Amino acid sequence: MPVLKPALFSLFAASSLLTTACTSGDVPTKLTAKTEMPARVITKDDKFTYANYDEVRLTHIDLNLDVNFDAKALDGIATLDFERVKPEANMLVLDTKDLLIKSVRLFAGDTPEAESEYTIDAADKVLGEALRITLTDKTDKILISYRTSPQAEGLQWLSPAQTAGKEKPYLFSQAQAINARTMAPLQDTPAVRMTYSATLRVPDGLRPLMSASQGEIDKNGEYHFDMPQPIPSYLIAIAVGDIKFKAINDHIGVYAEDYILDAATEEFSETPLMEEANTRLYGPYRWGRYDLIVLPPSFPFGGMENPRLSFMTPTLIAGDKSLTNVVAHELAHSWSGNLVTNSSWRDAWLNEGFTSYVENRIMEDLYGERRAVMEQALDMEGLKRAISEAKRPELTHLKLPDDMEHPDDAFTLVSYIKGANFLFFLEDRFGREKFDPFLKAWFNDNAFQSVTTEDFITYLHENLHKDNPDALTRAELDAWVYGPGLPDTARKPESDAFKDVTRLLGTWLAGDSNGDEMFEASKKWSTHEWLHMLNSLDDFGDIDVKNLEVLDTTYSFTGTQNAETAFAWYMQAIKGGYEPAYPALEEFLKTVGRGKFIYRLYGALKDTGREDLQYWTADVYDAARPGYHPIAQRRIDDILKVEE
Repeated sequence: MPVLKPALFSLFAASSLLTTACTSGDVPTKLTAKTEMPARVITKDDKFTYANYDEVRLTHIDLNLDVNFDAKALDGIATLDFERVKPEANMLVLDTKDLLIKSVRLFAGDTPEAESEYTIDAADKVLGEALRITLTDKTDKILISYRTSPQAEGLQWLSPAQTAGKEKPYLFSQAQAINARTMAPLQDTPAVRMTYSATLRVPDGLRPLMSASQGEIDKNGEYHFDMPQPIPSYLIAIAVGDIKFKAINDHIGVYAEDYILDAATEEFSETPLMEEANTRLYGPYRWGRYDLIVLPPSFPFGGMENPRLSFMTPTLIAGDKSLTNVVAHELAHSWSGNLVTNSSWRDAWLNEGFTSYVENRIMEDLYGERRAVMEQALDMEGLKRAISEAKRPELTHLKLPDDMEHPDDAFTLVSYIKGANFLFFLEDRFGREKFDPFLKAWFNDNAFQSVTTEDFITYLHENLHKDNPDALTRAELDAWVYGPGLPDTARKPESDAFKDVTRLLGTWLAGDSNGDEMFEASKKWSTHEWLHMLNSLDDFGDIDVKNLEVLDTTYSFTGTQNAETAFAWYMQAIKGGYEPAYPALEEFLKTVGRGKFIYRLYGALKDTGREDLQYWTADVYDAARPGYHPIAQRRIDDILKVEE
């Protein structure tokens, strides 16, 4: 590491900050927003991969696969191009999990060499199996014949009965965080970026889509896909089903099953405005098309930022565009996450915190400060809860500990909302007139790179702090990045609308009002105000069942079609023992697979400690589990302590 200037050392280069091994290598001593980032020295620092990407690094993967619904498997060949980081390297180590490896063949250019010697390590429950392939001096390409497992955690195979149309099956993937290795043998780490291409054969009447150029079909009925921009493995995605398309404009559209296509297209109709706002603030969209696909209800996330084709949950279709901040979030990933990517899941805030910040800025740009502040306040409520529920303090740091048990531990509101609030803090200290150009330059200068927290800290100093040295101190930065909880310097978003909701609710609960004033005011409430009202019930202690009954009778919460409001209400119904809501709660748990909702609902049911409710919960889960995604099954099994 070069000698650092005193100003840089005093703030950023103490041992806890820049002695951590990271992919950035040496810290540059001179760097401006107009210069390119120096070539990065590859240092292996991702514990959730077997790949020896510091010695040999994949550059392209080509998939030639049959999509076999009868066997619930992808079956075919993966062709891997790679480069030697270390010229003397004679071994390629790949990540696999539950893959049947049929053969491995070496090539030098287009010239076949021989069947390769390879070994497969014993399986690890989290990481899967390392595939170790011996290379010759001339090898630069490998063909691997393989088949996925019906139990692959990254793939969900739905029978016709589990789809809306009830006539044709459906397949979709979810590779983040480390499930790409259940779909193909590769280097499954965000530190490695590669291009990819694919040829797919699917049953007649089904349409395949991928996170790539959308499938041209040839005379043989094969679909061809191409992703020319280098991406990390977790962004490789596939969906196959009875899928229709409707355009929003010339390069944005919606894919979905027919039953929800029109509603989804209308719900997401303002996506072009979001893209325009992102472009104004942070530079051009670099991925060609931006389409969205609404997946079956079992999709375990609100959205997944697969490039060119964001995967979306149908729970966003509220009919009033009140939940489209998730669309803004997934689109924002086209800059923060897909374009500039965390190099390991210890740095997940570089993906999710940046994206949550950009999301809120876009919502403010399109819908005004009032809505943006309400969303900040709701996010802050959730963050404080997440911090209080963290398994240990180190998991509330932005730079996550190197002994994380599973990469899923990175995907809490700490990475999302604490990360976003760190950027709000920087925006407040430096001012938008300086911070916005800085962030735009960060995306531009690091485009198609994988980076670490330490890379960002160095870039922050060289391109913003150095010229504004009084804007923040080392202690403040340390508290945000390497300290637990929420620093005292965090914004305290206050919504006047929320204050009024809290006042009206408190007056009614105290018996000082018959609720007429709240009822009249609520006729103009947005979804955000309803959510604040329901979440605020926790601030008033135990709510009497009779009060819950009055709220439900007055506002018809039970069975509401707004998934966010329904979830917030069912959480209160569980805490308060409001049993009239349980039939609708059961239906919700059986028809919604979004983890944000079902993980906490099952957790709340378990935490009641009521024996009769434990039996009820077990029965509901037994019925619902086959329709959940494997990721959700694993998480809920753990919550309910279901034995394998």
